[in-house]
Amino acid sequence: MTSRKKSATKQKADEILIPDKLYFRIGEVATLCRLPAYVLRFWESEFPQLKPVKSSTGQRMYRRRDVESVLRIKELLYGQGFTIAGARQQLRSDAKSDKGQVAIPFPAQSPAEIQRIRQGLREILDLLSTNRKTG
Repeated sequence: MTSRKKSATKQKADEILIPDKLYFRIGEVATLCRLPAYVLRFWESEFPQLKPVKSSTGQRMYRRRDVESVLRIKELLYGQGFTIAGARQQLRSDAKSDKGQVAIPFPAQSPAEIQRIRQGLREILDLLSTNRKTG
């Protein structure tokens, strides 16, 4: 019966769709992730990956990646039976393996193209410097 319960929990975690929003309040995250808000606040103190920004009124505002982290932490703790320390270590090793797969943001440029871009930037800098002196 325990294994059936674990697989049902895993299926529920997989089915959660995160709405397309910039920020989520703690109550929205709690409802979405099916966790009490106090658990989220506790996890913030235990997992450095979980750092929601605070609004001017002090309201926690979670980004999409924070919600994804909450779901991953929940899966590690409740689905896979990790301890908090073990889950923290697993998240660290996940982050290390992800760093090796980061895509280069810009295509490689030929040396001649880079030289042309630098020259253009120097010209812009000269124009700005000339305008500052005369203005």
